[in-house]
Amino acid sequence: MKFTKMQGLGNDYVYLHCSGAVPDDLPALARRLSDRHFGIGSDGLILILPSAQADFHMQMFNADGSEGLMCGNGIRCVGKYVYDKRLTNHTALRIETASGVKDITLTISDKNTVAAVSVDMGGAVIENTISIHFAGKDYRFTPVAVGNPHLVCFVDDVSAAPVETLGAQLQADARFSGGINVEFLQIHRSDYASMRVYERGSGETLACGTGACAAFAVAESLKLLKPQATLALLGGELSLTLRTDGHILMTGNAVTVFEGDIQI
Repeated sequence: MKFTKMQGLGNDYVYLHCSGAVPDDLPALARRLSDRHFGIGSDGLILILPSAQADFHMQMFNADGSEGLMCGNGIRCVGKYVYDKRLTNHTALRIETASGVKDITLTISDKNTVAAVSVDMGGAVIENTISIHFAGKDYRFTPVAVGNPHLVCFVDDVSAAPVETLGAQLQADARFSGGINVEFLQIHRSDYASMRVYERGSGETLACGTGACAAFAVAESLKLLKPQATLALLGGELSLTLRTDGHILMTGNAVTVFEGDIQI
């Protein structure tokens, strides 16, 4: 089966275009293909499927085989995939995901390929802050839903944040039985912040689109960030805008890494 490996800010996935039959046992396939030593290597698997209610349907699985609801970096790459492969000639698309239909807008380069993608991520649902005790210290986290569930914590130095250790502990916390994405955010200016993220099912990744939106939403609600700001992640930067309708517009790159054939 033909595959394409793509990345958005280093958040990389293996993409399969399934216009007909879908491979069996997708969780096992995601684990196999995502393995960075014995597989292709990725943060997960994304299938591009037909949709009865949108232009295309995106189904995603994390590297551990668990199915995800939505991926901001992944959906940008879906937009690039379908345009660059001439599955569509439209630059405004609707993509069906497990968390609803998302509208995306493609920016086309002079080579007639997609250079960047903007995604209407919808609104963020912010809950009351909770306290987490870890390694003799109390951390304040704000639960946020942006398609996926997130916990956002403000830190003074994101480079020293306990991303892997505390992120792993929170996956085993009974309060988050389905796993949780964890973001650590450092504010630099009112229009610029940096973030690291622990994604459920994958561990620390170079970027997380829904996580960036979650962190931005909390910071903007506290007036720590302006309604238009840039978030720097380990894999690059995302532009985020809070629209007047309460939706978050996320803009970032989408890159094809390589393509090949693999026996399923």
